Amino acid sequence: MLPTIPEPASVGIADGVRRSLDPRAIPLHRVVGCIVTACVSLPLGAAVGVLWGVFGPPAGVAALLVGTWATITGALGWWLHKWPVLHHRHASYTVNPDGIEIRNGVVWRKAINVPRSRVQHTDVSQGPLERRYGLGTLGIYTAGTDYAKVSLDGLAHETALEIRDHLLPLEGADAV
Repeated sequence: MLPTIPEPASVGIADGVRRSLDPRAIPLHRVVGCIVTACVSLPLGAAVGVLWGVFGPPAGVAALLVGTWATITGALGWWLHKWPVLHHRHASYTVNPDGIEIRNGVVWRKAINVPRSRVQHTDVSQGPLERRYGLGTLGIYTAGTDYAKVSLDGLAHETALEIRDHLLPLEGADAV
């Protein structure tokens, strides 16, 4: 019997095409950035209030404290609003029949290639915010010490499930 050649439709996600993360990851990461900004800004504002109470209302000290608080809050908010776009622009993945390659990094770029033969198990997780945006995080656990766990967030939940199923060992094959 001749071996069957897979039809293009049966290739599915493992077509070797480099893909970007889901664009819904940008607003998700911006919401997370707003939460982080609030978690940093509110205690910092409380500290400014305490210092104001300790040192009294001298004009120089008050202006310095409020200016420092406003500068840190504004810079952090601006950075966490712009960063998701930069991250999305430089993050991609490629799934082929032999495994997955993940590329990311804005300043320090890296490419991680995970062969299917090294995959021990995979999982897909969703936090409450990811669930709201229909996204998921793919976790790939490999044999070895370097990059023993590789995560890829910002995927559509269905895509993460499809990649997870693709990376599972073939029938009769045994993962390392």
